[in-house]
Amino acid sequence: MNTSQQEALQNDPRNLPERLADAGRELLATAAGLDDDALAAPSVLPGWSRGFVLAHVEGVCRAMTRQLEYAARGETVDFYDDGSDGRNRDIERRAQRATEEQLHSLTDAVSTAVAVFAGVTGSEWTTRISYRDGTVRDGALALWRELVIHASDLGLRRTSLDWDNAFCHYLFEFLEARIPAGTAIKLQPLGEQPRTLLSGSGTPARTVVVTGLLQDIAAWLAGRQPLGGLNATAAADGVDLPELLPWPSAMAPRG
Repeated sequence: MNTSQQEALQNDPRNLPERLADAGRELLATAAGLDDDALAAPSVLPGWSRGFVLAHVEGVCRAMTRQLEYAARGETVDFYDDGSDGRNRDIERRAQRATEEQLHSLTDAVSTAVAVFAGVTGSEWTTRISYRDGTVRDGALALWRELVIHASDLGLRRTSLDWDNAFCHYLFEFLEARIPAGTAIKLQPLGEQPRTLLSGSGTPARTVVVTGLLQDIAAWLAGRQPLGGLNATAAADGVDLPELLPWPSAMAPRG
């Protein structure tokens, strides 16, 4: 089975409810037991406390649940009320709550979203939603990203080195949109087959080879610090890692 076939199997919609359930449990277990000081402490994301990260995750879960509720009625609804301004206000508001209230509400939001996706079957995966003008499957993949990445953003027991291989390979696919025009990036995860990412068509003017652990390459593509370090070369010479384009989402630039 080649890499493309493996990724198609890994990201089959029938596998997504289990992946969401696992990711939800991991995030909630990571956040469990946080006290006021720990929640107010800085997260891995610049300028965001752990409370802000969890408030954001809660908001995404509630927004995605609403997407599916409307989709079941054959309707669509904006992901966030009042767009990015509404999103930011809700994060601020949620992050100011008492710790017990915030963790309880987070648990409710994550559990509800996971349960809603667990009930999706058959052609329902292709039902349209407003999020990124996509489908219910796209929404599940987005929630998977949010739960896995932000669990490591808390800077507690989980890091990007805990991301499983299936998730890392999925990020390669999704984050190819971050590759700048005219550049091909040949990813060489240690012990795995290389893969070249290229945004757009035409012959690239430059090819950069990025070598390192699979999880470190995925973390770099996701805008996180590679914990084990990466090596970049172009025409056999050492170079800096390329500057990547913004995260491919207008509504959630932090991931």
